[in-house]
Amino acid sequence: MKKMKSLFSLLLLVVKVIVKVQQEDFITQNEIDNLKNRCKEIPGAITSFVGYVRDYSNNEKITSLNIEHYPGMTEKKLIEISEQASKKWPLLGTIVIHRYGKLNTSDQIVLAAAASLHRKAAFEATEFMMDYLKTSAPFWKSEIINDRKVWVKAKLEDEIAKKKWQ
Repeated sequence: MKKMKSLFSLLLLVVKVIVKVQQEDFITQNEIDNLKNRCKEIPGAITSFVGYVRDYSNNEKITSLNIEHYPGMTEKKLIEISEQASKKWPLLGTIVIHRYGKLNTSDQIVLAAAASLHRKAAFEATEFMMDYLKTSAPFWKSEIINDRKVWVKAKLEDEIAKKKWQ
């Protein structure tokens, strides 16, 4: 068991954490390839989640979504979330990309991915990162519905999802 803990600690030292907060869109496969190429070992699994702008909210049609953030603080929090995942699971690397600015329906908002030697760790780490992104990352979102701005409120189910990791 001690040898396994030492190996896990060593892996934690070489985990590659990639965080980007940007206005421009991203090409998911290019980002996954970038994560894979930055890993010290060949991953057995890379899992990913891509979030998109929905076209409906509370049964109303959305025209667009505006995402604001606090530069510097946002990146710091995303790095912290990625590092937390790397401490909980034996990961080879993570990537989180979150967009800001005006986004149209069906645009990509977020990519979260984790690389590991085994799929279970990669799946769980990706889910963990998304649960924490939804509840802890300093983003402010407003939807444009029928030419009016509606601020997006935190959802109880997101807080409940986050608590399962504590």
